Amino acid sequence: MLEFKFDTQLLIEGHDLDEDDIYSYIQTHIKGDCLLAVGDEDLIKIHYHTNEPWQVLEYCASLGEIHDIIVENMELQSEGLHG
Repeated sequence: MLEFKFDTQLLIEGHDLDEDDIYSYIQTHIKGDCLLAVGDEDLIKIHYHTNEPWQVLEYCASLGEIHDIIVENMELQSEGLHG
């Protein structure tokens, strides 16, 4: 059993985005691990393992347009089922 079962990935498109601020906010306010926040001031890629993917989506949507959203259940994947 995984501690954090949802692999959450998305892109944030906006203006004056700061990957360090986004990384810091997510890590401080949303429980999870394996966080990546990379990009530039116009486009940031997020990758995070969490049990609360909706919180990641809600926060990121407050920063700009979100798209290419993927939320996969890694427990189901590890059992050979689709996530």
